Amino acid sequence: MSTIAVAIMAKAPWPGAVKTRLCPPLLAEEAAALYRCFLLDKIATVRTLVGARPVIAYTPDDSQTEFATLASDFTLVPQRGPDLGSRLHATLAGLLAAGHPGAIAVDSDTPTLPREFLQQAIDCLTRPGPDVVLGPTEDGGYYLIGVRAAHRTLFDSVPWSTSDVLAVTLRRAAAAGLRAVCMPAWFDVDTPDDLRRLQIVLDGGATVEAGQTGRYLATMRR
Repeated sequence: MSTIAVAIMAKAPWPGAVKTRLCPPLLAEEAAALYRCFLLDKIATVRTLVGARPVIAYTPDDSQTEFATLASDFTLVPQRGPDLGSRLHATLAGLLAAGHPGAIAVDSDTPTLPREFLQQAIDCLTRPGPDVVLGPTEDGGYYLIGVRAAHRTLFDSVPWSTSDVLAVTLRRAAAAGLRAVCMPAWFDVDTPDDLRRLQIVLDGGATVEAGQTGRYLATMRR
């Protein structure tokens, strides 16, 4: 295959299972509905990418039907592993084993992420260049990771959900002799402060990437 696989790491948008750190101020049902909008916006963005094979890596196992409804034109693969590192490695390794020359895992928590950042990551893996592509988040994590080959060392025993994730990953890449590059940084939406920032960004009209999210938040205000 000549396309780069781009897998959205997605959870089923069920109340009580997603965006729990936004409750309060949101109710569990509202947080789930908002996360569903995040997913729809990310699906719409990935659908427009050039040179990409769109994929959803979903969890839990019994949510396949729901994701088939949300993105019928995407390849669906179940997430496998006991923790985030295992699931990321298994997803990327599986897509590479299927014949893709590169694979990218992208989060579902950055509804306003500019399309061009994702396209830049694809372009980096399409032509000769870095071994690892990372998209930093402002809290010290990353919104995407892309590789040309499976490297378990990038994912084992990483302190997930801390401000050290990106730094640890970059150190691991350097120690393994891998060349890594970073895309521009962006913010994800995990906390009430993040939600307020998202609202300000959308109200300012600075992005058109998050149509579903913007409409849902506008409806909530009304």
